[in-house]
Amino acid sequence: MCKLLITFAQNLNFCAMKTIPSFNACVEKSIKENWNLDALTDYQGITLQFKDVARKIEKLHILFEQTGMRRGDKIAICGRNSSNWAVVFLATLSYGAVAVPIQHEFNAEQIHNIVNHSESRLLFVGDYVVKQIDASAMPALDGILNIPDFSLVISRKEELTFAREHLNELFGKKYPKIFLLEDIHYHNDDADDLALINYTSGTTGFSKGVMVPYRALWSNEEYCESILGPKMPRGCNTLCILPMAHMYGMSMEFIYSFCHGCHIFFLTRLPSPAIIAQAFADVKPTIVISVPLVIEKIIRKRVFPIIQSNRMRILLNMPFVSKKVKQTICAQVLQVFGGNAFEVIVGGAALNQEVEAFLKSIDFPVTVGYGTTECAPLISYSPHEQFVPGSCGTPVDRMEVKILSNDPENIPGEIVTRGTNVMLGYYKNEEATREAIDDDGWYHTGDLGTMSADGHIFIRGRLKNMLLGSNGQNIYPEEIEDKLNSLALVTECLVVQHGEKLVGLVYPDYDEAHSMGFTNDDISKVMEQNRQQLNSMLPGYCKISSIQILHEEFEKTPKKSIKRYLYQNI
Repeated sequence: MCKLLITFAQNLNFCAMKTIPSFNACVEKSIKENWNLDALTDYQGITLQFKDVARKIEKLHILFEQTGMRRGDKIAICGRNSSNWAVVFLATLSYGAVAVPIQHEFNAEQIHNIVNHSESRLLFVGDYVVKQIDASAMPALDGILNIPDFSLVISRKEELTFAREHLNELFGKKYPKIFLLEDIHYHNDDADDLALINYTSGTTGFSKGVMVPYRALWSNEEYCESILGPKMPRGCNTLCILPMAHMYGMSMEFIYSFCHGCHIFFLTRLPSPAIIAQAFADVKPTIVISVPLVIEKIIRKRVFPIIQSNRMRILLNMPFVSKKVKQTICAQVLQVFGGNAFEVIVGGAALNQEVEAFLKSIDFPVTVGYGTTECAPLISYSPHEQFVPGSCGTPVDRMEVKILSNDPENIPGEIVTRGTNVMLGYYKNEEATREAIDDDGWYHTGDLGTMSADGHIFIRGRLKNMLLGSNGQNIYPEEIEDKLNSLALVTECLVVQHGEKLVGLVYPDYDEAHSMGFTNDDISKVMEQNRQQLNSMLPGYCKISSIQILHEEFEKTPKKSIKRYLYQNI
């Protein structure tokens, strides 16, 4: 273990001696090298080439300049993923301002609070958000603009009104002949300059503003470029499903893909399973980046019903035909994701063990990564060829990881990390920053895990979620939930503690139950059978006393994690 940590420290020291390049220089380089290639497409809508993106960025720079925006001023963005959302973000950073991405699922009060707390001067909003917010609740804003066409919703500054009304004229005066790639000169950022503030409610109900520096954006992009880049030809298609206001979607699906010269498709709408399936078929992405919930639903709904037939079970148990059958199944599963992906990366939470085991059994190219908003987001990852089932990879470049445990390989401890990806701290919250980052620069993730001798990290649960058994045993609800999620008619679940008893909260697969003619009483009987089967797999101190059935899906964060705090006292 000591040798492992020293190796990572040496990598960090080597990188520390080199000057970290400007992140905006990476954006500028990609635009210039891919000038005539397709860059951003609103799925089933408009397409912008890299040169179109550059023109839009330049027009927004003129708008910012005319309005008196300074380097370091905050610009908030709140709306569903779209090409123009991406343009606003790139324009903000390349100008030297600070982006404040806001989850469009947040309610009006949350949006108002974030805009006010961040001291944002401009707010860009989508069609849905503009109907929810109240401009009077954000008195410090100079103005609010629509993301779809950059029109003014409200202006409190004459300079902003003039600039927007005369934007094309101002652009024409600045570039009277033609706008060329030689005209692009973006803000030269320093490594520790603040790039964006990402507010996340997580699963605690309390939102903190994570201050992400340019070095973290560059480091995440550089790592993806070195690992994924060789497998992704310039101009290849990628599909952006996850919200860009969340660091996982922003960094992996958007920033890396744009800097690599990919053609990015945005769903621009709520990503229902049917829409996602059709988008995979149409876009045929080179790589799939998603959260477990999406992958698991696809596998359970579209794959398991086929392979769990009696005929398929027999074929899979016949050695001389099982290999060919598995290859056929693998090809069929890949086709569900468009048929062109060399890898499916799962992040945000652990993949269900049953689904993971199935995918590995057919040699499906799946892997699991691990990160946090505070690390923008990467902490660990391994390519699918090196993926160890149950793990979430090994520490990425420029990051050091250790487990706070006397026996890190066997006894879970808190996962701590330090390196280039770690945030500057929480905006206007020094106390929370001191709690998260210790004097030696280690960021305390709050996650519990173990680490193998070769550096593979295994998440065991959240420190704050850990329950205490009646005899003092540590109980990790996530491990119980993973087993419960694999049982009959369970769509999603939580394990909570009532006194000394553990209770399973389950949202059943009502569609499946009703297709079989099951009544609510039948579903209750299935859940009791599930409880007995689950308890047969668990030690005595963490058996479930009862299962409570929910009639509505669990409320979730934008990255599809269940908001546990809402269900502790249900």
